[in-house]
Amino acid sequence: MGQRIGIFGGTFDPIHVGHLVAAVNARHALDLDRVIMMVANIPWQKAGQRAVSTPADRLALVEAAVGEVEGVEAGTMEIDRGGESYTADTLAELHRQSPGDELFLIIGWDVTPVLTTWERWEEVQRLATLVVVNRPDYPPPRALAEAGWRVEEVTVPNLEISSSDLRARAADGRPLDYLIPEAGVRAILGRAMYRGREEA
Repeated sequence: MGQRIGIFGGTFDPIHVGHLVAAVNARHALDLDRVIMMVANIPWQKAGQRAVSTPADRLALVEAAVGEVEGVEAGTMEIDRGGESYTADTLAELHRQSPGDELFLIIGWDVTPVLTTWERWEEVQRLATLVVVNRPDYPPPRALAEAGWRVEEVTVPNLEISSSDLRARAADGRPLDYLIPEAGVRAILGRAMYRGREEA
């Protein structure tokens, strides 16, 4: 009997409490054995748009932030693989490693309109059940199921937290308390992430 594995991919530049709220709620709602916060090596969606922190810095931040959160861990597969990070590659590799596991891809509601622009999206559709993290005032993603996706929905509190705002706050020396887990704030300060950086 395989495990039920959640994959929550992202740039995590930086990770914040909104990401963790989504991860722990998805794990609880779907009885997942664990959720992997998969840190992108080179996020193809952001290539050329803005400066992205190094994979090592972002991984260290995620490792610090998940800390001792039960059932949630940092994933290095995309960093280890190198190059641009594609969800299809990650799901295929996880499936090869443990074909008996059931894979659940955790995404935000805002990602759903662009899923078919992803590299080899049909492979993503075949390998994983989508877990759409929705907000209380947004309609359920019925169109995805109608388009052939296996879909679960998890509703979480509406936390308006922006990674770009957090980067700006860190660059200006403003507080990050309660927006990023305390260990994550320490990691940002200790690695001098975002200091003096201006958003594009």
